[in-house]
Amino acid sequence: MAAECVCSTHHMETDALKLWQRYKVRTTFHDEIGLTLDLSRVDFPDDFFTSKQEAVDKAFAAMAELEEGAIANPDENRMVGHYWLRNSALAPSDKIRDQIDSSISAIKEFADEIHSGKIGGSGGSFENLLIIGVGGSALGPQFVSHALGQPGQDRMKLWFFDNTDPNGIDKDIEEIGDSLGKTLAIVISKSGGTKETRNGMLEAKAAYERAGLNFEEHACAVTGAGSKLDEIAQRDGWLKSFPMWDWVGGRTSETSAVGLLPAALQGLDIDQLLAGAAACDKETRQTDIKFNPAMRLALAWGHNCNDKGKRDMVILPYKDRLELFSRYLQQLIMESLGKEKDLDGNVVNQGIAVYGNKGSTDQHAYIQQLRDGVHNFFVTFIEVLEERPGELFHVEHEAITSGDYLSGFFQGTRKALYENGRESITITIKDVSAFSIGVLIALYERAVGFYASLVNINAYHQPGVEAGKKAAERVLEVQMDIFECLMRRDGHPMTVDDLAMETQSVDEVETIYKICEHLTANGRMAKIEGDGRFDSQYTLPMSESNEFSLS
Repeated sequence: MAAECVCSTHHMETDALKLWQRYKVRTTFHDEIGLTLDLSRVDFPDDFFTSKQEAVDKAFAAMAELEEGAIANPDENRMVGHYWLRNSALAPSDKIRDQIDSSISAIKEFADEIHSGKIGGSGGSFENLLIIGVGGSALGPQFVSHALGQPGQDRMKLWFFDNTDPNGIDKDIEEIGDSLGKTLAIVISKSGGTKETRNGMLEAKAAYERAGLNFEEHACAVTGAGSKLDEIAQRDGWLKSFPMWDWVGGRTSETSAVGLLPAALQGLDIDQLLAGAAACDKETRQTDIKFNPAMRLALAWGHNCNDKGKRDMVILPYKDRLELFSRYLQQLIMESLGKEKDLDGNVVNQGIAVYGNKGSTDQHAYIQQLRDGVHNFFVTFIEVLEERPGELFHVEHEAITSGDYLSGFFQGTRKALYENGRESITITIKDVSAFSIGVLIALYERAVGFYASLVNINAYHQPGVEAGKKAAERVLEVQMDIFECLMRRDGHPMTVDDLAMETQSVDEVETIYKICEHLTANGRMAKIEGDGRFDSQYTLPMSESNEFSLS
C-alpha cells in the first residue's frame, strides 16, 4: 500500500533540503509489487491531483466497466480483455475464463513436450526458436526474452523475423545454419493476414525446403480461430495452433499466447510473469489517487504534456536488460494514444512520442541534448536496485563496484537535468525478474488506459496503422500494373511518365519512379539511361518476363 502526504511546493525547487522533503511526500512505495514511483521532480501545483478528481473518477469508472466486459473499443465493437489474461476469474463469462485457462495449460504442456524431446524436428530435439511476427507479435516477446534470458541456461535460443527485409531474414537463417532441423518456428498473427508475417513464413518455409526439410513438421501458429493462418496450419498439419481472441490487441498481447508461448519455450517463468502483472493490476484498481501508481503516472504524463502530447517521453532504463523497454513502449503508448479524433469525433491530434536508450550509454550520447537543447521532452528513469545476482566485484578501493558507477550516473543525470529545468519521473524496481517485468508491463498498460480516458480517446484501435497498410497495398498494386504494362509492350522500354499514362496512374508517377528504381537495383528491371535522370526508360529483363504471368 502506498503512502503520500500533500505537497506544498510546485515550482522548480533548487534547495536540496526542500527537495528531500518533496521526495518524501511525492514518492509512493508499493511494496507488494516491489515498485517505487518518484514524482518529486515533476513540478505540478499543490492542488494538481484534487483539480483532476472529476476526470480521474470517470477514468476509474471506465476501467472498471472495461474489466467487467463493456465494449471498450467502440470503433470495432469489441471488448478489451488483456487484464483477464493474468486473472481469468475476472473474465465476464465462463467461456472466456475457460479459454484463457486452457490456453495457459496448453502452452505449458507443449513446452514440456518440446523440452523433453517428445516433440522434435527432423534434426532431433528442438534447440532453437524462430519467432515470425511483427509489431506486438514481436516487440513484447523480444523485450521479455532480452530482459529475462540466461544464455547457457535457456532451454532454447531465439531468433526473430520481425520485418519483411530479405537481407535481415538471410542473416538470421545463416546464423541458424545447420541447426534448422532443430529449430521450431512460431508464426504469430491474430488476423492471419499480416503481410510482413506472411512473407516471413514463406521465406522460412523456403529456407527449410532448401535444406531438405518439411516446414510443417517444424511449425506452430498463434492466431485467431478460423483466420487464414489457422486454416493453413490445420490444412498442412502443423504441430500446434494456439488461440488469439478479438478482445486482445497486439500491443497488449504479451500475457497471451503471443508472449507466453515464446517465454515458456525459452524456459522463463511465465507463472511469475503473470503473477507480477496480476499483482500490479490489483494495486492499480485502487480508486484513491494516492495509492494508484498507474493513475499517478498517467496524470504526470498529462502535466508534462499539457494533456496534448506537447513533449516527448524519453525512457532511460539504467539496466542493460531493459534496453528494449523503450521499443516495446513505443508501440504500446504511441499506437494507443496517437489519435486524430476523440471519442466524440472531434479532431484533437493526441499522442505522446516515445524514444530512449539505456543509461549510462546516454551519458555519452544524447544527454547533452536533453540538458542543454530544445526542451520538448520529459524523462522517465528506470532504476534497478540489484546490481547482479551473486558475488559483487569491486573496481576501486574494495568499496566501489561497476554498479555503483551506474547508480551514480543515474543520480547525477537526474540532478543535472532538473537543475536545468528538465522534469523527470523515476520508477524503481528491486531487480529484473519475471515478476518485476510483469509489473512493468501491467503498470504501463493501465497507465495508457487511464491516460486515454483522461483525454477522451479510444486507446484500443489503430486507424493510422490500417491506413498505412492500405497505402502499402496500393504501391504493390501499382507495381503489378507496371509489370502487366511492360509485358503487353513485349520488351519495349518506357519512361516513368509513359508508364504512368499507360497504367492510368498519373497521380502516382513518383511512386512508379520509386518502384522502377527499386526493381532496377535488384536486377528485376532493365534501365536505359536517358539525357536526364528522369528521362530513363525501363523494361523487363528476359528472366523476369519469363517468371511473370498475367494470370
